[in-house]
Amino acid sequence: MMKNLTKAIMMSGFLALAACGGNEAADNVREDTENSADAMENEAAMLDEAGDNAMGAEANSLENQADAMDNKAEATRDAGEDKADAMEANTN
Repeated sequence: MMKNLTKAIMMSGFLALAACGGNEAADNVREDTENSADAMENEAAMLDEAGDNAMGAEANSLENQADAMDNKAEATRDAGEDKADAMEANTN
């Protein structure tokens, strides 16, 4: 369920920004992707906490999921920054 919520948040932000122009749009992309990445990191923290309360294979699985979510958050931040930089380069 969190995956779908995260995807919906990301998509709504990108679609809303499609109509914007200029550096304000680039700033909005940065803010939106930062918010999305923060949500992913929060989910990763919850998975990590659940892993701390689990044992054996379940704990390992939850920790792996948390690591994957942290990686996804970092990739989201990087992609947002790259997109914003490209938007600024096209407006200058």
